[in-house]
Amino acid sequence: MKLIMRKFLLLNLFFTLTCFSQDLKLSTLLIPKELTENANSIVRKQNIEINILSQKLMQINKLKVITVLNSKGLSNIDAIEYYDGSTKVKSIEAIIYNSLGVELKKIKRKDFIDQSVADGFSVYNDNRMIYLDYTPTEYPFTLVYNSEVETSNTAFIPTWYPIDDYYESVQESSISIKYLPNLGFKFKERNFTDDKIKRIESSQQISYQVDNYLAKKHEELSPSFIKNNPSVLFGLDFFNLEGHQGNAKNWNEFSSWIYNSLLKDTEALPEMTISKIKSLVGTEKDPIEKAKIVYKFVQEKTRYVSIQMGIGGWKPMLASDVDRLGYGDCKALSNYTRVLLNSVGVEAYYTIIYGGNSKQNILEDFVAMQGNHAILSIPYNKGFISLECTSQTSPFGFNGNFTDDRFALVVKPNGGEIVKTADYNEEKSKQIVKANCKINENGDLIARLNYKSSGIQYNQKSQIETKSKETQELHYKELLNWLNALKINSIAIKNDKESIEFIEDLDIIVPAYASISNGLMFNLNVFNRTSFIPQRYRTRLNSFEIDTGFLDEDEVEIEIPNGYIVDAKPSDIVITDKFGVYKMELKSIADNKLLYKRSYLLNKGSYAKEEYENFRSFSEQVSRADNAKIIFKRNL
Repeated sequence: MKLIMRKFLLLNLFFTLTCFSQDLKLSTLLIPKELTENANSIVRKQNIEINILSQKLMQINKLKVITVLNSKGLSNIDAIEYYDGSTKVKSIEAIIYNSLGVELKKIKRKDFIDQSVADGFSVYNDNRMIYLDYTPTEYPFTLVYNSEVETSNTAFIPTWYPIDDYYESVQESSISIKYLPNLGFKFKERNFTDDKIKRIESSQQISYQVDNYLAKKHEELSPSFIKNNPSVLFGLDFFNLEGHQGNAKNWNEFSSWIYNSLLKDTEALPEMTISKIKSLVGTEKDPIEKAKIVYKFVQEKTRYVSIQMGIGGWKPMLASDVDRLGYGDCKALSNYTRVLLNSVGVEAYYTIIYGGNSKQNILEDFVAMQGNHAILSIPYNKGFISLECTSQTSPFGFNGNFTDDRFALVVKPNGGEIVKTADYNEEKSKQIVKANCKINENGDLIARLNYKSSGIQYNQKSQIETKSKETQELHYKELLNWLNALKINSIAIKNDKESIEFIEDLDIIVPAYASISNGLMFNLNVFNRTSFIPQRYRTRLNSFEIDTGFLDEDEVEIEIPNGYIVDAKPSDIVITDKFGVYKMELKSIADNKLLYKRSYLLNKGSYAKEEYENFRSFSEQVSRADNAKIIFKRNL
């Protein structure tokens, strides 16, 4: 009887599905179990078909079937297209299915959100995006997304990512590109470390396919996803962009084309502005000093409007429009600054780069449209000074960790070159702490301390300058969170942009810092403790990266009440490893005064997964040393 009943229920379920679903394969019950492990979403099927019909016409058709298992997987839907005068979204739609494959909702173009990529700025009204903003009523659900885009911009052929995020599995994904041989089609494979990905080539077509790619967990200190996972870049030697036919056979020809087609006709400025800049520069002859004056002028006159490279077009708005409106994106502001500098005889070059805290290089061996950001480069001492033209506060010539230590394309009128931006190494990214402390009979700590930070450590701290006093106090209480009941009497901050040094002076009180049971006991490292210990993994899968190194040097004088002598204290410590060097020493400088000295050098670098446990051990030793205590007893 139970068997008959079960068959009846299955037949009933089958009847229901065939009546209300277009495809039984969309049921989540049919997903192989191994694809659900560690996954927030599963790409059931993804197919991208690209047809390059001429130098000025490309069609892109996308199909994506994705099952979203939970709210964390929503960001992987990627139902979005960008368009402008050169790119048209010919069709876009989506259908939502429940876990059994029953259709829940059909979403037509009119139901997508269509908006400017920079609402409120008339200069950019031509650049728009259309995207799906779906709030699910249940999990899991499956979304089937289709789009068709046609563009005259053949400079950008979409990069193929077989898998594009952690915690996402791929059941089936493919890309197929048809092209004309005379356009100089090219491609570059990255991080192909196994044979899961299949490539099929013919004289005018290339295809890639991958099946059953299992979700990967994110591991602490892993390199950026793009560094560790496969992708394929595509390009053409002969392309079209914004109505201009281009040549990308080598970097010199490509850079000359960028200048002559995208920059040259944007350079006109009002005579009034040129006269003003020349007046500000006055009799100054040194090109770097001139550049500082111009950079300050731009910072005070303009503000940044975020338009990502490749979305709002690669051609900067006219320099005269930036001058008139007082705003622009990275392309516009970098180009505007370049034109101003040229007007007072300072050589400067528009520069294309990948901006972001996760470092990514312009690939020297693949000539094509790359990058997502623009800066400015000024020749200096056989190298270049880089200017971040989108910041109203950044010191002259300071990159920070958004554009430091990576390769960029410097665009010159008669060619270009790939150059490396400034590297703020460990010695340059320095923090010096000096403090005078006094501990009274009640165990309270009264201290005056001074921080001086440079390099990337300057970058990490300088934003606090413009915050309110309340926000600053909260910042320091979070920074020194081990100091219970911390009271801050005064804060004085100096942002020295000339030397690129951030200076902080604090007067503080910490009630009951020292334990007074049977003497005095307290932690010697008052102001700069390291508690970070990387997470333990039973089996580490990825290499790891320390992307920013630093050097900390601390000198703290500690005065204790008269009548106490040392009962127990830590020995001086030196920890040396390939990852860095830690030193701590303690010495008496008076009967009731100690000098605590500490230095910690952490080296940046990329390391094999087999070295991860060694780094954990190094970090544990540093943390233990930073928590060393000293005990005093009364001298009876």
